[in-house]
Amino acid sequence: MSVKEAGSSGRREQAAYHLHIYPQLSTTESQASCRVTATKDSTTSDVIKDAIASLRLDGTKCYVLVEVKESGGEEWVLDANDSPVHRVLLWPRRAQDEHPQEDGYYFLLQERNADGTIKYVHMQLVAQATATRRLVERGLLPRQQADFDDLCNLPELTEANLLKNLKHRFLQQKIYTYAGSILVAINPFKFLPIYNPKYVKMYENQQLGKLEPHVFALADVAYYTMLRKRVNQCIVISGESGSGKTQSTNFLIHCLTALSQKGYASGVERTILGAGPVLEVSREAVCLWKGAFV
Repeated sequence: MSVKEAGSSGRREQAAYHLHIYPQLSTTESQASCRVTATKDSTTSDVIKDAIASLRLDGTKCYVLVEVKESGGEEWVLDANDSPVHRVLLWPRRAQDEHPQEDGYYFLLQERNADGTIKYVHMQLVAQATATRRLVERGLLPRQQADFDDLCNLPELTEANLLKNLKHRFLQQKIYTYAGSILVAINPFKFLPIYNPKYVKMYENQQLGKLEPHVFALADVAYYTMLRKRVNQCIVISGESGSGKTQSTNFLIHCLTALSQKGYASGVERTILGAGPVLEVSREAVCLWKGAFV
């Protein structure tokens, strides 16, 4: 979202912003993105009118502006009187200038049906993608994936391909990758917004591998397997010093307590987490004790 100074007669000059709009319309409409100039006072209706004119769309149809955040994880239909510029100013700095779609924060222009519902054209694309994925899984089409969320699916299992796949996913902030039923985690050394209650709910009672790899997926499988089979479950966390074992443990405990307490906060999680440092000190003491006799 680039900024420039714009003046108007009879009122103080104010900054103008360039908003990039991505149309998601029927195949008969133009699919090229457009750039609309707006100020903080510009409403959603103003931005839609400018986008319609820029894209040369049918003005007799009704359109809505949708704010997409977190790569499609959240979609909000803006009201007619909302300020899109105010929305953009709340985005991460990297997404404010040009807000390309790969950054996960952008605006969609969609068409509204006569009954007021939104015409989700992308549902057709999702159905096509699902059909294509099934053909690939059956071996009738070659795999064209940029990366694999399960290392067992690599077409050629070599150390170079394995590291290349992990690096490619890591650069997309995908720090988790499966290796069968094993979860490989790479420490990002920063906070990622993928551990909130929404993700706990999303992975609840889901088959392992059905969704994107996540530490919550393992916690969920262990929890529901314990309930179903009435047998104790064990999750082994292994890694080098500084790899993030303690943090992964905290995430597992957070998810397990959330599942067992049905989302309600309690002292159970705090009690378990509070015992973590004591257990770690004990482990280090045992290692030193064993090392003294080597």
